[in-house]
Amino acid sequence: MGSPSDGVGHSAKVPGLFATTHWSVVLAAGQEASPQSAEALEQLCRAYWYPLYAYVRRRGYNPEDAEDLAQEFFARFLAGNYLVRVDRERAKFRSYLLGALNHFLADAWDHAHRLKRGGGQANQPFDVRSGESRFTLEPVAELTPDRLFDRGWALTVLDQVISRLRQEYEQSGKSRLFDKLSAFLPGDAEADSYGELARELGMTEGTVRVAVHRLRRRYGELFSAEVAHTVSSPAEIHDEMRYLLGAVSS
Repeated sequence: MGSPSDGVGHSAKVPGLFATTHWSVVLAAGQEASPQSAEALEQLCRAYWYPLYAYVRRRGYNPEDAEDLAQEFFARFLAGNYLVRVDRERAKFRSYLLGALNHFLADAWDHAHRLKRGGGQANQPFDVRSGESRFTLEPVAELTPDRLFDRGWALTVLDQVISRLRQEYEQSGKSRLFDKLSAFLPGDAEADSYGELARELGMTEGTVRVAVHRLRRRYGELFSAEVAHTVSSPAEIHDEMRYLLGAVSS
């Protein structure tokens, strides 16, 4: 897998463009909601709801309660109830969202609050009911819920990156090339692997190496750009990328 230094997206480098990333738009709006901030927050929640559902399950809630709690939490979060507590200087969407969820769960526990099935606000741009089918496929791990949350978040970020990268290749009519080259993303390939792929694709080995290099570089750029949507300043991007890569390998 390319390291964070392999490619930093242009939008992450330029301060003026960074102001348009999702979390930065939300932070800039503060308590004064706008269509732009609401859309940005909705896009973030649509992409990253699953790690929070899995976290609730790992805290001991059954699937039905986890679904209801997640629905209610996101309904409140999207309504802006929690954003007044954001520390704009240090906020990452990942850590802030988990803190807000823990506060919500503590509140629900303290008041013995139990949602009735279907009683929460369910007008979310995603369906948490699909979360349990994904959760049951996850391997059993000995990590704490917090560590597993970070790992799940990191995997979701990388899934977003791969999805965007695949879409770019598909739009260029290079779906088959992407399918073949994507096997080289997790790490360095052996030299004979390049030769074997070159023969399969009817290309020279040198051309394949260049194509893999370009794929990894673009992967790094998209990774950087995706992380930029979840931090509050460009200075945090590289550290967050390194942290997420470490979370995946833990």
